[in-house]
Amino acid sequence: MMKDMVESNQTYRKSLTPEQYRITRGKGTESAFTGAYWSTKTPGIYECVCCGLPLFDSQHKFDSGTGWPSFWQPIDEKNTQTQRDESDDKVRTEVLCARCAAHLGHLFNDGPAPTSLRYCINSAALKLIDKKADTE
Repeated sequence: MMKDMVESNQTYRKSLTPEQYRITRGKGTESAFTGAYWSTKTPGIYECVCCGLPLFDSQHKFDSGTGWPSFWQPIDEKNTQTQRDESDDKVRTEVLCARCAAHLGHLFNDGPAPTSLRYCINSAALKLIDKKADTE
């Protein structure tokens, strides 16, 4: 477990938008088909909006039809962690940033090959670093 960068709630409230704070620190969920990245095809790396840890590569993103960005694997399994989530009268697997414990979304077993996983992630928990911008 990498939790070495958990800031105070006050620090997060200053650095995040209210929606980002509600989702990442309050374990919220954005409405389907409303987030900035649910349909984007921009090549790049998706980082944690709270701490900047690289989480997902656009090469692993797919259209799940759910209205949230979906990935079939993280950049590095050490950068995410999971835990049982029994909120909202459902049993799911929550996905968290391994560095700062930000709530990212949930993990399901209905994704494409080769992993059959679907990391269903809130756009508000991510920051896309455009690969083209890095090379210019």
